[in-house]
Amino acid sequence: MIHIGCHLSSSKGFLHMGKTAVSIGADTFQFFTRNPRGSRAKELDMADVEAYRAYAAEHGIGVIVAHAPYTLNACSADEHVREFAQQTMQDDLRRLDCLPGNLYNFHPGSHVGQGVEKGIELITAQLNELLRPEQQTTVLLETMAGKGSEVGGRFEELAAILERVELKEKMGVCLDTCHVYDAGYDIREDLDGVLDEFDRVIGLSRLRAVHVNDTKNPFGSHKDRHEKIGEGFLGAEALHRVVHHPRLAGLPFCLETPNELPGYAAEIALLRKEA
Repeated sequence: MIHIGCHLSSSKGFLHMGKTAVSIGADTFQFFTRNPRGSRAKELDMADVEAYRAYAAEHGIGVIVAHAPYTLNACSADEHVREFAQQTMQDDLRRLDCLPGNLYNFHPGSHVGQGVEKGIELITAQLNELLRPEQQTTVLLETMAGKGSEVGGRFEELAAILERVELKEKMGVCLDTCHVYDAGYDIREDLDGVLDEFDRVIGLSRLRAVHVNDTKNPFGSHKDRHEKIGEGFLGAEALHRVVHHPRLAGLPFCLETPNELPGYAAEIALLRKEA
């Protein structure tokens, strides 16, 4: 079974997101924990949470993905920026305890001239302070396009972070198709080879979610601009192979394409279709 959904607005609560997902043929979804540019999060409505849990069980909605704000930078040179990232992530994970067993994805950050090794050191230190043995949410490092001073454009960088995290069982990786293609991993022409490399460097057991996006830029561009399925340099056929690859079976696939709900519904139907 293919578990596929898209990014939804969380402004109206979990139950609304669940109903929206089902209405477009999805059985998973992703949402921002708060404004993607960073702000205080609204207080949880526990009645809404309980209503969502019942609805999700009834309609077969599986593991969902919470996404941290884009503004977080766990490896900034500015201590105050790092503190903001830690406080926000700590609050997000506390709130996600109400929906145990799900995923929390974040961009590793940009080292802004400090160097990749220093960036990895700072990200790891923050995760070691943040993770708790009792938490029931798995934290995911996202594969990045490698633009500017981003950490995470190479599998080896993510592997180095994972290796140094103490509570390894609380960590995983989210693979973004646009990002890895832009970073120089040719999933269009050599998907099996890229998965082999991921398995060798990180381990496929660490892969817990996939962002399914076409890209506006050619292979190895290090640009990170998402495109609708079939309208970019990856193409619908290559992304269909990703979603149906047997080594990725059972993972939640989340669309982050520049779409409204009808467009997401069409992409979900296209990607679900058997070859």
